[in-house]
Amino acid sequence: MADVYQVALIPGDGIGQEVLPEGVRVMEAAARKYGFRFKWTEFDWSCERYQRVGEIMPSDGLAQLEPMDAIYFGAVGFPGVPDHVSLWNLLIPMRRGLQLYVNLRPVRLLPGMISPLKDRGPGDIDYLIVRENNEGEYSEIGGRLYSGTDQEAAVQQSVFTRKGTDRIQRYAFELSRGRKRHLTSATKSNGIIHSMPFWDERFAANALDFSDVETDQYHIDILSARLVLTPDWFDVIVASNLFGDILSDLGPATTGTIAIAPSANLNPERDFPSLFEPVHGSAPDIAGKGLANPIGQIWSGVMMLEHLGEKTAAQAVMKAIEEILENPDGIRTADIGGRASCRDVGEGIAQIVSQ
Repeated sequence: MADVYQVALIPGDGIGQEVLPEGVRVMEAAARKYGFRFKWTEFDWSCERYQRVGEIMPSDGLAQLEPMDAIYFGAVGFPGVPDHVSLWNLLIPMRRGLQLYVNLRPVRLLPGMISPLKDRGPGDIDYLIVRENNEGEYSEIGGRLYSGTDQEAAVQQSVFTRKGTDRIQRYAFELSRGRKRHLTSATKSNGIIHSMPFWDERFAANALDFSDVETDQYHIDILSARLVLTPDWFDVIVASNLFGDILSDLGPATTGTIAIAPSANLNPERDFPSLFEPVHGSAPDIAGKGLANPIGQIWSGVMMLEHLGEKTAAQAVMKAIEEILENPDGIRTADIGGRASCRDVGEGIAQIVSQ
């Protein structure tokens, strides 16, 4: 009997409700072609649900997700619900409650895409950003003092633990061994006096166990500049929660569009299901118009297939994405110079996979 993967579907908000069905379409095509099956379970956790019942995810939501093999996620956020409410009531609880402490974001200039960087082509931009996903600057510790007065103050604290810092850095070291054995650390220890020197110290200590990996580190400001000026220098970059978040939007922008950028939220120990989502967000301004580009969702599905062990299927889907993009006059959405709808692109990729 073929392997059956139980996968949670969370379309969420905005274009998440349009791109996720196209991701499912392509995943189903891959499953038929390569002899496995998906059992999908859809959850209506969204800002619409929040406005209707006062919560995005039910109190037992994480317990409902735990038996799954993976989570395929669209996007969260919609006008009328503040962004911090939508994020802290769905995505962050899943990342922390399911110990998804690795946020892995590929940055790659694909054939057929035009970089805004001068004279850059495929092969010049191809690196991975490994973002710490559970602690760091995105802490709940802090508060407001004297709200509404001229003495009002906001206090926000960062949390860097040795366990959290070591496990993300060591994951990045191991990942770099399977690539070019070159790992870059993002820091800001010249200006952030406690957490970043600690990050640097742990990076140096962890590097002792990976003498076969070349290392360097850059302050986040010059690192951002170098991702624009010399992107071909980088292979794997490890960063804290905030720095990784910023770099993993900057990086895909240099590849032509953030719309096709994928990501994985991983629990490497596989004690909990990992979550796969596009980077682009809910884009409410184009929601419901069929304009959304589903490639970020589908590429995130490639990462899900790899995580599930279906590597041949993952390669086939990735090849189909590249085939679609290689033709500048082919099936493309408007954001990358075409006229195709979101569904057109999903169907086109699924057809190639099925051949």
